[in-house]
Amino acid sequence: MKVAEAVPEFADAFGFEEFNRMQREALPGILDTDHNVVASAPTASGKTALAELAICKTLRDDGTALFIAPLRALTTEKETEWERFEDLGYSVYVVTGERELNPRRAARADILVMTPEKTDSATRKHDSARYSFIENVDCVVIDEVHLLDSETRGGVLEVTVSRMRRICDPRIVALSATMPNIDDVAAWLDAPRETTFEFGDDYRPVDLHAGVKTYTHGENSFADKYRRLYRAFDLAEPHIRDGGQSLVFVSSRQDAVRAAEKARDELAKRDVPIGARGDYDFHNEAKELSNDSLRKGVLDGVGFHHAGLARDDREAVEEWFKEGKIQLLFSTSTLAWGVNLPARCVVIRDTKHHDPLEGEVDISPLDILQMLGRAGRPGYDDVGYGWVVCDHADQNKYRRLLREGKEIESRLAEDLDAHLNAEIAMGTIRDLDDVMSWLETTFYYRRAQSDPSAYDFEDLRSRVRDVLDRLVSRGFVEMDDDLSIDATPLGRLTSKYYLRLGTATRFATLANRDRITADGILEAVAGAADFRQVSSRQSEVDAVNSVLAGVSTELEDGPRKVLAILHASMANSTPSELRSDAWVIRQNALRLLSALREFLDTFADARAANLARRVEARVDHGVSGDAAALTAVDGIGPGRARTLATGGLSSPADVVDAGVKELTRAGLSQGVAERVVESAKNHPAPEIEWGAFPETVARGESDMHDIRVTNAAGGGSVGIRVTVNGVEMSAKECYLTDEVVVPVGVFGATDDELAFTVEVTFPDLPLLPIRETRTVRVE
Repeated sequence: MKVAEAVPEFADAFGFEEFNRMQREALPGILDTDHNVVASAPTASGKTALAELAICKTLRDDGTALFIAPLRALTTEKETEWERFEDLGYSVYVVTGERELNPRRAARADILVMTPEKTDSATRKHDSARYSFIENVDCVVIDEVHLLDSETRGGVLEVTVSRMRRICDPRIVALSATMPNIDDVAAWLDAPRETTFEFGDDYRPVDLHAGVKTYTHGENSFADKYRRLYRAFDLAEPHIRDGGQSLVFVSSRQDAVRAAEKARDELAKRDVPIGARGDYDFHNEAKELSNDSLRKGVLDGVGFHHAGLARDDREAVEEWFKEGKIQLLFSTSTLAWGVNLPARCVVIRDTKHHDPLEGEVDISPLDILQMLGRAGRPGYDDVGYGWVVCDHADQNKYRRLLREGKEIESRLAEDLDAHLNAEIAMGTIRDLDDVMSWLETTFYYRRAQSDPSAYDFEDLRSRVRDVLDRLVSRGFVEMDDDLSIDATPLGRLTSKYYLRLGTATRFATLANRDRITADGILEAVAGAADFRQVSSRQSEVDAVNSVLAGVSTELEDGPRKVLAILHASMANSTPSELRSDAWVIRQNALRLLSALREFLDTFADARAANLARRVEARVDHGVSGDAAALTAVDGIGPGRARTLATGGLSSPADVVDAGVKELTRAGLSQGVAERVVESAKNHPAPEIEWGAFPETVARGESDMHDIRVTNAAGGGSVGIRVTVNGVEMSAKECYLTDEVVVPVGVFGATDDELAFTVEVTFPDLPLLPIRETRTVRVE
């Protein structure tokens, strides 16, 4: 069937003219019914077209489609691919954490593209004006629904889909490359038999021969990598000699680069005919690459691909691999989920990878199958070859995986307490009956029905009730005598910032301390449950100890390493031994610092919140305490903040006072200096006016005086605290626009002198507190 016959108004949205056998069989169920759809089809069989058909039907019915992509990198790719829909007059909008959400554009979009995490965030806030667009989604397409089985992300996808069904009850179209227990997924999503499609290996455009190859494991992990690499060379070489291409998956970006460099030397030694140095046009195109190692390697027919490459470099590698100019490509696992780059031979060199937050972990079975599914080039090969290279001890595990596949399991139980707390915080669960009704909407419940012994189905409800009771006893949830349920402020903050309950408890404990310090804030974050699995390698110990010299801490192992990375980030001097994990750890720490700031504002005071905000700015930008406030000004990055702080500027008010002329002397261009000054004016610049505050008071006498906190700049939240001889008399938080009046009592007590201190702090901004003191003599 031709595309123009099936969807004539959308023919230009597809990159081909005729549907294949798999697509033709699924087409009526997608286009001619409103049923939910679950489809499992082999890699490279054209599964993406099923998603696009579902989107076409939604657009034809004047609806809005949401495409949930498994990786953030893929959301950007879809934005590029689906410019075809834009050309037809439909709006495509990608919502990611990296971009500032444009609510108006999101509301007008015909096709939304989001990750599970971003969809989770939007559904949690669906009753706000900013995220109300999610309530108008008519069809949700879940790409790679077997992500449900991901240890780290499966629970998020599961609860998000269940929540979407309660919010707006959209049509669900769930797609997967591998789904042995497809009936469980179909039952969970209420997809009827006629729209549940299980396309077997006979629908693969190229047969797949998959197997396991072992290597002799040694004591040196570095040497083991090279043993596996030479095993990969041995497997790839015959296919390259025969004019085929090979794709080798490795565990990290750095490994991809190093393996490609080693491959060039090894293939030259083996006299393998590879490379296109005689291709003059290709030689000129390669000069445009921004990565030096890649530029040198591609001319020898060897390339590498990972998410850290510049986008233009990645796209060039993909195109050259499709054209056969690159015959051997090393990649991280992200390529398995991305663009369709099949090769005659696929080798998985690494079955484990180092996760900055989890340590050394096995690559998931579903990722293994996804990678192997890249073997076989339609139109070029009659058979594809896929190999898993592993230690002898693991060979039976992987042979069983290749023989039997991997059923999709629910991962909800692993963070059930956090997910249940989130639903209660949103108000979707209001009593005990709601808890059980919610449970029945989950894939967890469906899998427990299907495999009652593995999930202990008979005790499932009592286990969920126990989780609820623990939420109550730990202060996250309140339950009345009538069994009505509501979240506490602790529960709501925990949900807002997606915290693990142990982390939230740790933060609440810090907020109740009498004295909160910057070191205490960093220790609370580094010791959070989110970093519990971080591993500290032997090669990192000296660097960690060097950074933490003079820092008192009880943290050990991984959390101690996290603490070192945070201290080093503030000083902008992360040791080379810690850099490979530093970026991921720092990004997670910044999220936790933002959460901790609000915990302190809620359960402690504005002073503690301001301290956390200044620590966050220092970790984020790598600046001194004096320069942290300057990073709040648009146009002042870390480098400029350090320069201006060296020149004596330490606040937005200082920037305004310095003016454009002084900033240009400091090295800013005229235009930038003007924008910086205007931005600085938007921040509050309070002044404390004491008025007729007395210098003396008679012993035994008392009087009230008004102190004014004025502001001639931008408004903002402030905390105002008044102390006498170090003892707090009053404290208030308010939004400061022009002026706030603070009544202060002057009492002639037993002390000979009264030191009144007024402090203005900024709980939301990294500005230094403003303090002034007046001394009153008691006569």
